Amino acid sequence: MEDPSNVTEFVLLGILQGWKIQRMAFGFFLMLYIMTILGNMLIVVTVNFSGYLISPMYFFLSYLSFVDVCYSSTTTPKMMTDLFIEKKTISFHGCMIQLFAVHFFGCTEIFLLTVMAYDRYVAICRPLHYTVIMSRSKCRMLVLILWVGAFLHSIIQTLLTIQLPFCGPNVIDHYFCDVHPLLKLACSDTYAVGLMVVANSGMISLIAFFCLVISYSIILFSLRTQSAEGRRKALSTCGSHVVAVLLFFVPCIYMYIRPTTTLKADKLVTLFNTVMPPMLNPLIYTLRNAEVKKAVRKLWRQTLTLKEK
Repeated sequence: MEDPSNVTEFVLLGILQGWKIQRMAFGFFLMLYIMTILGNMLIVVTVNFSGYLISPMYFFLSYLSFVDVCYSSTTTPKMMTDLFIEKKTISFHGCMIQLFAVHFFGCTEIFLLTVMAYDRYVAICRPLHYTVIMSRSKCRMLVLILWVGAFLHSIIQTLLTIQLPFCGPNVIDHYFCDVHPLLKLACSDTYAVGLMVVANSGMISLIAFFCLVISYSIILFSLRTQSAEGRRKALSTCGSHVVAVLLFFVPCIYMYIRPTTTLKADKLVTLFNTVMPPMLNPLIYTLRNAEVKKAVRKLWRQTLTLKEK
């Protein structure tokens, strides 16, 4: 059967218009991207090579930092490159690969944040059973499950989109390939596909967010029986997680829980979601965490000592 699509590439309108403002924006986004890569890689290296941060919380934190690097890299380099190109194009297959990657790493981050909330729940509400419930083998199993779950989510999302006929026009009013702008270009009725997108992406975000709200509500309720020092430490750790959750989940829910429509604010909201949380997560988790800062200083001193020798 002949493929009804005759579009071989898409034209991206990008995030900004005008050469002067685009060049200024390039410097700004480059700075954010460098901070994202360096900050997250610092956490990955510190957790895996310091030998000091061995609890499950830091095990998951290193994976979160790795996912943040990948998630940001799926869109930001292409977006920065396009700031210097008059006609911003992406091939059909490149577009589908980018769509898959964005949803794969985005969904992985959703699952990771949910697992990290469960880890805090067990640590605070069931401390005597913590080492048994969150053993290293179970942590690895949880990571494997969330990778598989994210893959299934993104492959479904991609297959729903790639089977649609694209006959033209091929101009995407966005800076990367996402579901809603692509559905708008399809040459067939996309109502049913749009509902499946909401059920797939929107409900995952919403259900995970409600699970997180319930987890942290139980944690806050249980803190009444803790000592003042225990409450302070728990609130400090959970406060970091809550900030990271809000920064990531609110834009996701806004984008994918509604029917298939595109709004003027979509690009700005998506830009915030793909750029800001990956950059801010290292700051959120390190500036409020004395153990991470101590491990970073210790690793830095060891590195300097090795260089001197």
